[in-house]
Amino acid sequence: MCYLSPPMHSVRAGASHAQAIHAIAELLEKLRIESMFVGNVARSAWLGSEVESGAIDVLALMNAPQKNQIAMMASNRGFRVEQSEIEQSEELDLVPLNHISAGGDVRVHVLLASNALYGRMMNNAKPAQIDERTIRVAAAEDLALMLLVGEDEAAVRKLTMLPEFDRSAFHDRLTSIGLGVAAE
Repeated sequence: MCYLSPPMHSVRAGASHAQAIHAIAELLEKLRIESMFVGNVARSAWLGSEVESGAIDVLALMNAPQKNQIAMMASNRGFRVEQSEIEQSEELDLVPLNHISAGGDVRVHVLLASNALYGRMMNNAKPAQIDERTIRVAAAEDLALMLLVGEDEAAVRKLTMLPEFDRSAFHDRLTSIGLGVAAE
């Protein structure tokens, strides 16, 4: 019997945002930092929207010294790194970067996966395709959780309508963070 894997989701992005996605994915791969895209990139993979504005958000499993390494190496790979922003974000567990492109700079946030919830999300990440590159994006249920917290109920509704959306897993995620029977 032949088992087919489900089709990989595609990420659509405008030129500047696609360049930023490729650049940060390449940098994190080079540093061997496990990561997944959340926010607009994950939304594009699951809901088919195009990433053409806003920041690129990446969740990364790393330690504090690696945060500094990302900032240092990013400045040599097409990113503008503002030292004052790095210092201001020290307690926020994120590395703020700006990818420089002809179409305009794109903001990139590398978020430190600093708690068990993020660790579980990383384990549930799904593959997605942008051009010839395979990246990892948040699972539909994890993206729905993030969007619910961000009060984007319309996008949550669209996600819950996907055939591959696991309502039971979503309910378990809500319960694990104390939201119990929040509206699905």
